[in-house]
Amino acid sequence: MSAVLPPVHTPEDHSHDHGHDDHHHHATPTGWRRWLFATNHKDIGTLYLWFSLFMFFFAGALAMLIRAELFQPGLQLFQPEVFNQLTTMHGLIMIFGAIMPALVGFANWQVPLMIGASDMAFPRLNNWSFWLLPAAGLLLISTFFVPGGAISGGWTMYPPLYIQGGIAYDISILAIHIMGVSSIMGAINIIVTILNLRAPGMTMMKLPMFVWTWLITAFLLVAVMPVLACAITMLLTDRHFGTHFFSAAGGGDPVMFQHIFWFFGHPEVYIMILPAFGIVSTIIPAFARKPLFGYVSMVYAVASIAFLSFIVWAHHMFTTGMPVTGQLFFMYGTMLIAIPTGVKVFNWTATMWRGSMTFETPMLWAVGFIFVFTIGGFTGVIPAVVPVDTQIQDTYYIIAHFHYVLVAGSLFAIYGAYYYWSPKWCGVMYNETRGKIHFWWSMISFNVTFFPMHFLGLAGMPRRYADYPMQFADFNMIASIGGFFFGAAQVYFFFAVVLPMLRGKGDKAPQRPWEGAEGLEWEVPSPAPFHTFEEPPKLDATATRVIG
Repeated sequence: MSAVLPPVHTPEDHSHDHGHDDHHHHATPTGWRRWLFATNHKDIGTLYLWFSLFMFFFAGALAMLIRAELFQPGLQLFQPEVFNQLTTMHGLIMIFGAIMPALVGFANWQVPLMIGASDMAFPRLNNWSFWLLPAAGLLLISTFFVPGGAISGGWTMYPPLYIQGGIAYDISILAIHIMGVSSIMGAINIIVTILNLRAPGMTMMKLPMFVWTWLITAFLLVAVMPVLACAITMLLTDRHFGTHFFSAAGGGDPVMFQHIFWFFGHPEVYIMILPAFGIVSTIIPAFARKPLFGYVSMVYAVASIAFLSFIVWAHHMFTTGMPVTGQLFFMYGTMLIAIPTGVKVFNWTATMWRGSMTFETPMLWAVGFIFVFTIGGFTGVIPAVVPVDTQIQDTYYIIAHFHYVLVAGSLFAIYGAYYYWSPKWCGVMYNETRGKIHFWWSMISFNVTFFPMHFLGLAGMPRRYADYPMQFADFNMIASIGGFFFGAAQVYFFFAVVLPMLRGKGDKAPQRPWEGAEGLEWEVPSPAPFHTFEEPPKLDATATRVIG
């Protein structure tokens, strides 16, 4: 669409407009056009982050309603079918609307800056891949208002529930298709940018860790999003066109859906955590004031995690009647993933070892991430063992496990990245005290919320139920109180940290606000100008400084 707009000129441009018309002589576009027709990677990164924040608060509000219902046994606020709508939509929106767009927002902002590129490889495609998201997000949210209410068959979209439901199911399938298209285009853009637009002298093995993790994540996205598209298209044809892929009555097999879905679904969890690994691998060396320990092994660890993520999908299906050979294969495959993940945790710890560490807010989030993510990793190795999994599948233990990985993993890393890079974006420093309050408040309330759920699961409390027996009442009450406090901490973060920065309140950020920070993003002024690295920069031997 932006192709038809005339370039924006300011009066002073006309003096030197005729000799050469380099685009950096054009003024920064203003008003709504700047955002609607955005092709600048920083603007699009900002749009992604705003969208993700909105969806995060929306899905968080659904989580608050879930925890309010579970505060006491008995049906308090909602009928079971409405409760199921809340849990389903909470999962879908958090994954596709909050965590993934936030990480893509960071990729848009940071990857071109980190590799010395002037922009993403396909700026207009970039605009298109963003604007598909709000459309899909609105479609998803609108399902609350259609006859029969929102989808209530679980975020995993299993048949037969998804074949039987009302119009909301069709709308959701369309919305997820659109999000998938957006993800694929964004991923192709990131791959081409990293492979083709690096500054001269930045070889692949000099890439920042964040860029490496995003390159591998982008390949994962391109590989698995079409698989999801196929699975939900088959659901659609089962619903409307008389096919029987997943309908046992017509000779189909609902378990086949699970196989296709989890072939997407398991790499998907690594799509959400690998960029977080990249963020932590950027923050820890900066505040330990040491280079990252074992850079090459980190790259190989990320690559092997990505490869292994394709051969473990059926650990989500141990209880579906799999032959024992299949169970053994997926059990050992799942345990194997723990090795490269352990390598990463070891390297982060070794980076901090004897470093001259200071604990500003980004570092707190990164260290907090290591602690809590490691717990999440261990609780994931336990259900990898088939006999254990048969006991704890579909209980609150699994909820505890994946929230430790996705909230304390992805979300905590996203917060760390925000505190680390936002001075570069806004040109002002955040308030350190408020940042620390946000960290400790979130960290404590998160553990109060999700740690008891391990015990609820071990005691046998099933997930996705609106009601539960009396013996689970105490721990659910504790979890709900923790949940409300965690929700409040995120509202505090928005009003006490983000808004003041947007208004320019705070100390002026220097070009390099962190003493130990390395990398090309710190070679541009704060706030980062609209156009950066228009000429490919000349780099030093480490590819972290511009020398000409």
